[in-house]
Amino acid sequence: SLENILGKHCADEKLRKVIVEMLDCCADITEALRSALVTVEGSANTFGDAQLSVDVIADNLMWDCVKSSETVAYGASEEEPEVVQCNPNGEYTVCWDPLDGSSIVDNNWAVGTIIGIWDSTSGTGADGLLGATGRDQRTSLVALYGPRTTVIVALDDGVYEFSYGCTPEGCQLPDGSFEPWICSRMNIKINETSKIFSPANMRAAQDTEGYKKLLDYYMDERYTLRYSGGLVPDVYQQFTKNQGVFSNPTSAKSPAKLRLAFEAAPFGLLVEKSGGKTSDGVTGGSVLDVQINTVDQRTALCIGSAKEVERFNETVLG
Repeated sequence: SLENILGKHCADEKLRKVIVEMLDCCADITEALRSALVTVEGSANTFGDAQLSVDVIADNLMWDCVKSSETVAYGASEEEPEVVQCNPNGEYTVCWDPLDGSSIVDNNWAVGTIIGIWDSTSGTGADGLLGATGRDQRTSLVALYGPRTTVIVALDDGVYEFSYGCTPEGCQLPDGSFEPWICSRMNIKINETSKIFSPANMRAAQDTEGYKKLLDYYMDERYTLRYSGGLVPDVYQQFTKNQGVFSNPTSAKSPAKLRLAFEAAPFGLLVEKSGGKTSDGVTGGSVLDVQINTVDQRTALCIGSAKEVERFNETVLG
C-alpha cells in the first residue's frame, strides 16, 4: 500500500504527509480532467499563454490543497509565479505546474502535473525558493494523466511510481482490499544509453549548428523518435522505457521557455535520482545546481540517459 511504501522508503513523517497530500490532489485533478470541458478561458496567465478551463481547475485544486495543508508554508504556481504564504507554521515550499501540456490537452493527449518541494528555510530569502537550487529539493513528484494516472515520486532511496484508481473501487492489493493508490514500480532506473530521442525546440537547429548536427546523428543512427510536445509525457517515458533523452536547447532566435523551479528542477531531481543526467544547456553542468534567482526563471535543458546527455553537451555546447 501507499502507506507501507512511504513508511519504508521515506523516513521523514512530515514529508510523507505532504507527499500524500500532493497525491490526493493529483487524484482530484484526474477526476476533473474526466469531466471538465476543454475550452479556452478568457484569461491569460502572466506569460501570455491562453488558459484553458482545465488549467484553471487544476491550479485551483492545487491552491486548495496547499492552503489547507498543515505542512506547506509557501506555495507558487507556474500560472502566477509569485510565492504566496499558506501556513505560517508549515515547513515546506511547494512549486507546481498544475497542468503541463495545455497546448495538447484539447487533442485528448497525455498531460501532467509537476511538483517540486523545498524546505521553507532553503535558499537565501524567507520563502524557501529564491537562492535555492533544484538540489535543495526534499522531493518532487510528476503525475501523468493518460489512460491511467501514474505519479513518480522521489523517495529516500530512489524513485517510485504509484498508480491511481485502477478500478472504480480503487486498486486491489494482494490481500484483496482496495486502496486509491498502489505502488506500481519500485526503485526505477534509467539506463546510461538510449535509442529513444525527444527533440524539443527544433527551431533552434536553424541557428545552432550543434543541435542540427545532433538531430542528424539521431536520424543517421536510426534512433526512435518519441515526442508529443508535452514535457511530462516526453520525459516520463524515460522512467517506463528505462531510457531516453529530452533536449531543449536555446538560441538567439529561440529563447528558453522551460521554468527552472516549476519544470526543470523537479524533473531533474527524479531523473538524476534514477541514474540519469541533466544539463543546463549552457555550461553543461547539472540543472540541479542552477540557483533560482527569480520565480519565473527560464532555462535550457537536456535530460535523460547519461551518455546521451554527455553527447548533447559535446555536440551542442562544444
